[in-house]
Amino acid sequence: MVRFRGGAKSEAPDLPSSDAPEELPEPAAPAVSLPRKTDKRLGEMVVSTGVITAEQLNDALHQQGDTGRRLGEVLVQSGLLDERRIATVLAEQYGLEIVDLRRLRPEPDALTSIPESLARGMQAVPVKLTPDELEVVVADPGYPGLVDELARVSERDIVLRVAPTSEVRRAVDQSYRALSGIERQVKEFELTTAAPRATGTRSAAPDLQQAVDANAPVVQVVNMILTQGVRDRASDVHIEPQGAQVRIRMRIDGALHDVLTLPSDMGPAIVSRIKVMAGMNIVERRRSQDGQIETEVDGRALDVRVACTPVIWGEKVVLRLLDKSRSMYRVSELGMSPETAEVFEAAIHSPFGMVICTGPTGSGKTTTLYATLGEIASVERNVMTIEDPVEYVMPTINQIQINEAADITFAGGLKAILRQDPDVILVGEIRDVETARIAVQSALTGHFVLSSLHATDSVSAVHRFLDMGIESFLIAPALLAVVGQRLVRRICPECTVGYDPAPEELAFYEAHSGAKKTEFFHGEGCNFCSGTGYQERIGVYEVLEVSEGIRQLIVDTAPASELRKLAIEEGMRPLRQEALRLVTEDVTTISEILRSVYPL
Repeated sequence: MVRFRGGAKSEAPDLPSSDAPEELPEPAAPAVSLPRKTDKRLGEMVVSTGVITAEQLNDALHQQGDTGRRLGEVLVQSGLLDERRIATVLAEQYGLEIVDLRRLRPEPDALTSIPESLARGMQAVPVKLTPDELEVVVADPGYPGLVDELARVSERDIVLRVAPTSEVRRAVDQSYRALSGIERQVKEFELTTAAPRATGTRSAAPDLQQAVDANAPVVQVVNMILTQGVRDRASDVHIEPQGAQVRIRMRIDGALHDVLTLPSDMGPAIVSRIKVMAGMNIVERRRSQDGQIETEVDGRALDVRVACTPVIWGEKVVLRLLDKSRSMYRVSELGMSPETAEVFEAAIHSPFGMVICTGPTGSGKTTTLYATLGEIASVERNVMTIEDPVEYVMPTINQIQINEAADITFAGGLKAILRQDPDVILVGEIRDVETARIAVQSALTGHFVLSSLHATDSVSAVHRFLDMGIESFLIAPALLAVVGQRLVRRICPECTVGYDPAPEELAFYEAHSGAKKTEFFHGEGCNFCSGTGYQERIGVYEVLEVSEGIRQLIVDTAPASELRKLAIEEGMRPLRQEALRLVTEDVTTISEILRSVYPL
């Protein structure tokens, strides 16, 4: 076995021959078990399996030469191979074992032997530590200088294993928790506040100093919370004072999870730090406030909407995390069934009229609106938006940010947009009567208007306009379609197994789905879904097409039940039916539908 000692290559075998003179052993130095590479190149091995042709390999090699990326990455991004197949070939090429990081949980001691920056840079996650060896799972065993650097830092023999790139990246995110060093910061905070507390002289001044000092423990704690929120794909972070402690919860895939508890004394300092970052009034603690933070986490631009409100134990803060680097969805990726998508596509390609997306907070309305803009925006059209806040920056359209201090409101901004010769107008949310009236009139005067509205379903949205005082004879001709939507969690693809639903779940499915199904699946929980069995979410949609019959009912202010009945008769697939379709297709579970969609 070839070894490196102190970075120098030695070709001597592990055991000396019997004829060799006995020598004193060398001092213990990091040694590397180097992977033995076959004579075949990666491309040759892939072609030999018959998965790709020699011509496809040549094209990939040309791309590699143009971009400078590694061949395996080119093959995956071009869709010729998946990551697991590449990992299998790499393992064979280097004579290494391929492992499943979905089940393999890294040991805490192993993680401390390699710093996070090195693990991320080399796409390597240490999983097992012994007195002499460190087992490391890597995405690319041929990474230049990989084994040397791992041996130098860990001061141990390195045993390599291989896993797909995405699994290694996820394992690094899951293993190197941003909150792992928070206990030390809490102790430092308690030490800095112990003396003033003992003498009874503590005031708001220490909190302010802690909030603005970049080296203060509370600043580090807030940064850790934001970083962990981004890595966990959290949409919201809740900071809640609760008497003897401060509870930190994160909303991941639509469900809140307890993440951390901090001493109660730290609560005011954390709130003060967040207020400083968001440009809010740090002294005012009796009224609700809103603010916004722009920062960067793990090299990704992050926009944070801040809302704080007084509660009996202090101030509660909710942070809405908006990752600006995330890519926008296309309409075809939202999760609509072909029948629903056909109706929606017809509505959004109309030259004028109004399409409304409706649902509760966090149901994905903004995502649907932006996907629609991406579908219909073109050079020939002047597309303008008024939003609060601008969540996705689209360079090909004109976007206006709400600014209450500058008197830029939805109604005022919409009036200004109408003087800009628009073809398509997006109103982030219809919140008041004035905005609703201007939007309806815009749709009636030759503009295509997109907007969102808080309502439980598509039919309820029509009655929301009536409740606002908009005349029914204006609503009926203006509306083209109303989209009701929800988000449900997907079954984790890494730990999907068959299971038997509870009797009440099975009875619900059989009563409402209309589809025969004998085998059901759910996620049993793994490293990549944090044991929840779910990962990411998908939209559930119903599209109310405003036909002539629906328009007449709107003009007659018919009750919602009549509107819904006629819409279903004309082909609308209601939310519950669309949600159960996802169960039939093994995308989600019955229990998730009961939690998110059931009554509709």
